[in-house]
Amino acid sequence: MRGLIVAAMMLCAGLATPAAAQHQAKCSYGICHVRLTPDQLLAQAEAMVRDRRFDEAAPLIAALAQAPDMKLQSRFLAGFAASEQGHYDHAAETFKAILADDPSQTRVRLELARAMLGLGQTASADRQFRIAQVSGELPPDVAAAIRGARQVIRSRRAWRLDLDVGIAPDSNINNATAADRIDVNFGDVTLPIDLDSGAQAKSGTGQTASLNAGARVPVAGRALLLVGIDGQGSNYSGRAYDDFSLQGAAGIERHLSDTTSISVEGLAAQRWFGGSLASRQIGVRTGAQLGLGGNARLGLQLDTRRTTALFDSNWSGWQAGLYATAEKAVAPTLVASLGGFARRDWLNAAAYSSTELGITTGLGGELPMGISFGLSGNISRAVFDAPTELFSRDPRSDWRYGGRLTLGNRAMRVFGFSPQVTLSYNRNASSIAYYATDRLRMRFSVARYF
Repeated sequence: MRGLIVAAMMLCAGLATPAAAQHQAKCSYGICHVRLTPDQLLAQAEAMVRDRRFDEAAPLIAALAQAPDMKLQSRFLAGFAASEQGHYDHAAETFKAILADDPSQTRVRLELARAMLGLGQTASADRQFRIAQVSGELPPDVAAAIRGARQVIRSRRAWRLDLDVGIAPDSNINNATAADRIDVNFGDVTLPIDLDSGAQAKSGTGQTASLNAGARVPVAGRALLLVGIDGQGSNYSGRAYDDFSLQGAAGIERHLSDTTSISVEGLAAQRWFGGSLASRQIGVRTGAQLGLGGNARLGLQLDTRRTTALFDSNWSGWQAGLYATAEKAVAPTLVASLGGFARRDWLNAAAYSSTELGITTGLGGELPMGISFGLSGNISRAVFDAPTELFSRDPRSDWRYGGRLTLGNRAMRVFGFSPQVTLSYNRNASSIAYYATDRLRMRFSVARYF
């Protein structure tokens, strides 16, 4: 695989200039002095690096760094020379520093991907290749080589592991109603009832963590075995509002071409709330991914599950959701997405069964100074099958809104972990006041992607 990547790099036009310039030397008393312009110094340093005369090139690269307009070139040459000598750690740090200042440097990103491969960090290398691939700046032959390299990475990448831990101030840790008074039906009489503090929203700060791990193992031809586990949790003072969930999945993915794949997985999940097991799920998830040119992608997923609710059997039943998402690169380091979904719940109680339709949108990518960001929003409409007689004689209907902003800085790392801040807001505007909720959450965490 490394040979394929090197070939791709060779296609990327090599170093900045093709040959060193000739220079005039002035000698006096047996001592010769050569004056070089910054461009001449750059050409000489590049020639030495191409000839693998790294020790001789080092002082020229250091001198080049003193020229006001040559900081990028000197850093790139230093990183390139380190990578050529097998010092991938140093090369990766150098290229990351360049991209932190200017994430639009596609050639630097390709070299960073190559250094990541040298370090065995295939997931990070694939991510850098993907960003470079959608930049629109690669010649067709280079783009084809990168596609082939990513295919090799995906076929050989055995595992992934993402971990983050943090604290989260939350305005509504129990996801309770925003109302302090509701109407309750007693036969033909409707009475207003004041809710006590136990039924209203409570704020608090908890410790949070999430873990996403998986393996993709080639089994035959273009088929891969998929195994994954996802867990997340929030721990608050006491046990009443602690919330933990765990999901496992296993199945098969098959690549029909370099840009198209389909998958099917069986899954099982459990959720604990307030220190007790709240629900179990078992189901099947199928999906398809389709590449649309070099910088767009369409994804489809159908998720069907059987839920057993241990806190109230009325919430037990079947759930099915169909999700479609289109992604497109709108800039070398920015990706926009637009999606839609339809979800149906067939639960034991008709008053809890519903149909929901919604749309989602998002924008994410990298900014200067190593900052990464993600911005997303969603809106949906949910209509229930039957009324909840205690609260209303008409079936419940909701408008649901959500937004999320995430900022991170991968240029800052401690033991491989980078800081991340997430602000999320969710609102349920329900026709029944008891089900109307508002929740604002801020999460301060550190994350690591293996």
